[in-house]
Amino acid sequence: MDNLAIPGILSCMARHIFRNRQGQLVEIPEVAATQAKNSFGDLLDRVGASGAITITRHDMPKAVLVSFEEFESLSSARSETLDGLSSKFESLLDRLQTPAARKGMEAAFHATPAELGHAAVKAARRRR
Repeated sequence: MDNLAIPGILSCMARHIFRNRQGQLVEIPEVAATQAKNSFGDLLDRVGASGAITITRHDMPKAVLVSFEEFESLSSARSETLDGLSSKFESLLDRLQTPAARKGMEAAFHATPAELGHAAVKAARRRR
């Protein structure tokens, strides 16, 4: 992995991996806190290009600086509303409570181990 290309920052090794907004697994370069403080403007430019940088103190990760685009992507992925989740739950629950589903569950609870094994093999063959 290349250095951050910031003057005075020579030991930027990527040790952390995250999934960026395009869904790719990428390594995050590291920079010491004092080096980040002394070259913050250059660091911001690099974060804009790379997406994220880990800031360490005494070789221990303490923070991650992410680009605004990565921040928006992360926060929008987690911002599903309670109403949206409730609606999904109700939909799943309705599908599980159909007469056919109820009959299937009743049969499964009263099945012998041999019958359960036979049903599992049959279901696995259907998925091929």
